[in-house]
Amino acid sequence: MKAAVITERGAAPVVQDFPAPAAQDGAVLIAVETAGLGGWDVLGAYRLGVQYPCVIRGEGVGRAPDGRRVYFGERSVLPYGAFAETTLVPAEEVWDVPDHVDDKTAITMGIAATGALVPLEQANIQPGENVLILGATGTLGQVALQLARLLGAGRVVAAARSASALQRLKERGIADDTVALGGEDDVAALKAASNGGYDVVLDLVCGQPMLNALKATRWGARIMTIGTGAGRQVNLDIADLLFRTLSCIGTGQRPPAVRRAIWERLLRMAREHRIEVDYADYTLDQAPAAWAAQQAGPHAKITATIRG
Repeated sequence: MKAAVITERGAAPVVQDFPAPAAQDGAVLIAVETAGLGGWDVLGAYRLGVQYPCVIRGEGVGRAPDGRRVYFGERSVLPYGAFAETTLVPAEEVWDVPDHVDDKTAITMGIAATGALVPLEQANIQPGENVLILGATGTLGQVALQLARLLGAGRVVAAARSASALQRLKERGIADDTVALGGEDDVAALKAASNGGYDVVLDLVCGQPMLNALKATRWGARIMTIGTGAGRQVNLDIADLLFRTLSCIGTGQRPPAVRRAIWERLLRMAREHRIEVDYADYTLDQAPAAWAAQQAGPHAKITATIRG
């Protein structure tokens, strides 16, 4: 079969022939139709605990042997993954896609949207509170802006480095204000957009941007950190955290049934409230370009047509 293959640790993918998976007890063979790529797929040396060569993991939508249209996440049986004509996935990780849900929405409401919903709900947003999404222009950030509003936020502010991507968020009406990071005084800019201070910060980048955002919060603020794109180590002045809470949230280590229930709920929310994100579309043959785009920060959900 054709697949996008990582041949050694740290290497970019190469599209080549790869042995197709065989049927296995407790797992489902899936003819992949659409694959999704995310930040976790390209982080660091691909990936800890993986043997080479292997297919890019990713998530996707395809057909089970009985014809069911199904979604699967990043838990394909190694060395297989979404960026191949066929993959093999543990049965409990294979979830039926409703007929009215398109492939891209099914993929986006999986890993990315779950990563937004879980920490925002743990933050317990109260009606009218001010919410900052730090690192807002990626897929998770775009979803988080919309979910924060649905969960009761009165004012939602998007902060990121790309002024053009932030402008796109304002044009779509999913952010009340934006802050372009990397200016002369990010703390002042964040404060100016905060309407008196943020009550909730969803931090997708960590590093100095998170420390700056702390200074723009009010007492009682909840800061939920789930990403490290701007650095994993911080020099925190504990005075900035007084009367606030800082939580590091992991969203993926939940039983399959729990993650499936969250995904199904997000599918309903996406339909009822028209949750949308920007997409960048590729084909399987263009997997190296998709990989490079994800590493560069695409401000969009990357998907690839595998069949059809």
